[in-house]
Amino acid sequence: MSSENCDKTTECNTCTLSKKCSEKEKGVHERTPLETAMSLVKHKFMILSGKGGVGKSSVAVNLAVTLAQEGFEVGIMDADIHGPNIPKMMGVEEKRMAGNQNGLLPIKTPSGVKIISVAFLLHSRDDAVIWRGPLKHSLIKQFLGEVCWGALDYLIVDLPPGTGDEALSTAHLIKNVDGAIIVTTPQDVALLDARKSITFLRQLKVPFIGVIENMSGFTCPHCNKEIDIFKTGGGERAAREMGVSFLGRIPLDPKIVVCSDSGAPFVAQHPDAKAAKAFHLIVKTWRGLLDSTPEKATKGKAT
Repeated sequence: MSSENCDKTTECNTCTLSKKCSEKEKGVHERTPLETAMSLVKHKFMILSGKGGVGKSSVAVNLAVTLAQEGFEVGIMDADIHGPNIPKMMGVEEKRMAGNQNGLLPIKTPSGVKIISVAFLLHSRDDAVIWRGPLKHSLIKQFLGEVCWGALDYLIVDLPPGTGDEALSTAHLIKNVDGAIIVTTPQDVALLDARKSITFLRQLKVPFIGVIENMSGFTCPHCNKEIDIFKTGGGERAAREMGVSFLGRIPLDPKIVVCSDSGAPFVAQHPDAKAAKAFHLIVKTWRGLLDSTPEKATKGKAT
């Protein structure tokens, strides 16, 4: 099913007969679009970090593009409402959202990944989103239920740092989220917050939790020597101690920053780089772990 033909049920707030419905009936009607949209998505994953500055959005973008390169239908929901960077990183910052009678249409990037972001609704890139929790919850609900995602193999939700409103809203609205990936750097301060994120996800009963250690080691381009700028191995150790899956390490590569700023995903521009190969290995490990669970990941494109 294509995004243009996705079926939507009219929301109560646009229905002229809503006053005749009970609150229970209204609740059923309001849930229907979200449940319908999410039923077309095979795997729903949250990507979060305990603190900012660990490269979470860069990891989310490159994981999504890696999955797309391997033949999967992928979408990214940019749930970092106050700092929506996904459109810039994907090279579609100047696009604006449109819709049809069925709902909002996600922006399709040159990499084939569909994305939705509050950035597409702002008049200027300098506009600040000054919202409290209820408004953020409402927008996340719209992004999940009123966007014509169509059939996807993976929907990746890029969340802001921490364990606040956006993560809670996403988990509660999706209900059957498949899992979450925590991005951290090897340094102790980042690991301290990553451990809090693991506890948070367990309290929400998220079934699959994986850890990615970003900025793990750096190869000097002049002498080819390995330098542990932010240490190395801390993410793997924290995952082992907390009893969750360790998905792999991504080395520090200045070209990732350049690609993110220019809107050209790193794994597409530098497929032979050590960090690009690390992303592919992480996706292989991630899918292997999913395949080993009772509800196995479906291979091939969504239909």
